[in-house]
Amino acid sequence: MVKHIILWTLRPELSEEEKKNVKMAIKQDLEALVGVVPGLVEATVHIDGRLSTSNADLMLDSTLESEEALKAYAVHPAHVKVAEERVKPFAAQRVCLDFEI
Repeated sequence: MVKHIILWTLRPELSEEEKKNVKMAIKQDLEALVGVVPGLVEATVHIDGRLSTSNADLMLDSTLESEEALKAYAVHPAHVKVAEERVKPFAAQRVCLDFEI
């Protein structure tokens, strides 16, 4: 099994209302990939409860069956669509940590 953790910081020019809407859309669309993308076991996007000590706006915590499944997930059309339409236009920074569990 592999954990795939992503932290994003949204563009600073977005209003708080825009950030809220962007985070909800990212959460909805990434979590919906479970059952669509082979090998994606679990996906949870954390958007609430952020403390003032945080320097990221949201986090994807996902589990995949293997490193091969992670590589396939990265190029799967459904995932690419979410990344291109929901994430990249609004993200200023992305940090990734992948590891075996």
